[in-house]
Amino acid sequence: MPLGAHMSITGGFDQALLRGKDVGCDTIQMFVKSNMAWKVTPLAEEAVAKFQQTRLETGITPCVAHLSYLINIAATDPRTLALSHQTLPIEHEYTERLGLEYLVIHPGAHMGAGEERALAEIARYLNEVHRGTRGYRTKILLETTAGQGTYVCYRFEHLARILDLLEEPDRVGICYDTSHTFAAGYDIRDEKAYRKTFREFNRIVGTTRICAFHFNDSKAAFGSRVDRHEHIGRGHLGREPFRLIMTDRRFRNLPMILETPKGEEKGVPYDRINLRTLRSLLT
Repeated sequence: MPLGAHMSITGGFDQALLRGKDVGCDTIQMFVKSNMAWKVTPLAEEAVAKFQQTRLETGITPCVAHLSYLINIAATDPRTLALSHQTLPIEHEYTERLGLEYLVIHPGAHMGAGEERALAEIARYLNEVHRGTRGYRTKILLETTAGQGTYVCYRFEHLARILDLLEEPDRVGICYDTSHTFAAGYDIRDEKAYRKTFREFNRIVGTTRICAFHFNDSKAAFGSRVDRHEHIGRGHLGREPFRLIMTDRRFRNLPMILETPKGEEKGVPYDRINLRTLRSLLT
């Protein structure tokens, strides 16, 4: 299975691929613009060509984009909603032009207006996006959340509700975040709990909807609804859940991407350490 990590695009999109290759990634995730700013820089054809050439040279695939954190398509504040509606289609276009397979999005936060309204608004806007992007190959993935604050999609039923409201549901998949779902109250720490959680997911959403995983251990306790990532095997999840996912035939070919803290330990990048830990679970 393709194992990888989120990589910085500082210096160019191609640098994300090179950084990924350097630490041992088979797949990567990246932003297509600054993740904490609304400002958008035009996408140069030279940058696209350089990224695609570097991708061929490194052999890294699939490649996943993550939507900027500021975007909230369930927002109640008119300015935030307008900026979100302006920016998401641009990032979707950039992802398509770069040839990335998936665009992972945080579905949104209801900001006190209620979950049902938020789910309906998310689906309504995704329908609008899809009507304007006929022929796009990049698939939008709804990410499972921890439910911190007023974020929706911490319950599997939320994901199912959005999919039910979509005009083209096959154009949307799921990115399953191990830390988020654990904090939201879905246990996968042993085989019995793992089977129970994924039976529930399959009944409500369908495991065939899962197109990617975010591999993060959790600093936060089970059911805490707190979003805090930890290195593999060093949090409340431990190593076993990751072994169970990686050896599950249903998920064998899906990208499994680290979003664990950056930095080094004794001069070794944490990404390399975490990838080494994951691969050791298969032997």
